[in-house]
Amino acid sequence: MPALARALKQTPRARVFLTVPDRLVAPIASTIARSEVPRGLAFVHTSGALGLEALGALRARHAAGSFHPLQSFPKPRRPDAFRGIVIGWDASTEALAKNLVRLARDLGAAPRRVKDADRALYHSAAAFASNYLIVLFHEAAAILEQIGWNERQSVATLAPLMQGVIENVSQSGIQKALTGPIRRGDVATVSRHLQALAGRPQIEAVYRMLGAVALEIAVESGLDPKAAGQMKVALTRKRAATRRNVR
Repeated sequence: MPALARALKQTPRARVFLTVPDRLVAPIASTIARSEVPRGLAFVHTSGALGLEALGALRARHAAGSFHPLQSFPKPRRPDAFRGIVIGWDASTEALAKNLVRLARDLGAAPRRVKDADRALYHSAAAFASNYLIVLFHEAAAILEQIGWNERQSVATLAPLMQGVIENVSQSGIQKALTGPIRRGDVATVSRHLQALAGRPQIEAVYRMLGAVALEIAVESGLDPKAAGQMKVALTRKRAATRRNVR
């Protein structure tokens, strides 16, 4: 840290980005706050879930900000990975806010302010759209393993389908992009799916849970109420039977 303090004294108007795991942001901020770093520095973390409070130890003397690229980085990527994405930012001063917005635009991204109170919801949405997409991929591949496919074959089969769905959502919106048996009210097909998955209770439970959400979207998209009612029964029949058995 003394070496950092010496370096920062030479660049008193710098923006210092703390690109560390979330659990380290506050401790590092506290350590820096105890160091002899000059006023005028701005400190910015890159966490999606943390607000500016994580830099609270520094805010008495420094501007604090957040700069979160809403993109997946499982490994180093080219700078064009920032092009077209959203960068969620916040800042404790107007000057830093303008600076971060300009930086996002220079990277080809769309800056969007995300305040402290909204960070957890913002980041949970990102987890659904990225991490849980991998989970869905995993579950779908596990189903194909039951018919003898390996992971390479499953990925080669499912990836184009998932990419097509994402493209449809981007072009047409969520409701119009929904297809499949639940959207059509095809109870017989959904029942066959559930029967086939009966030997994998965890995957069956996920299917039923996500199916219930898909049904809500289908209803919003105009699915006939009678068909929707029948579909709801098909998706929840096993749980209702289980409750009766317990009694």
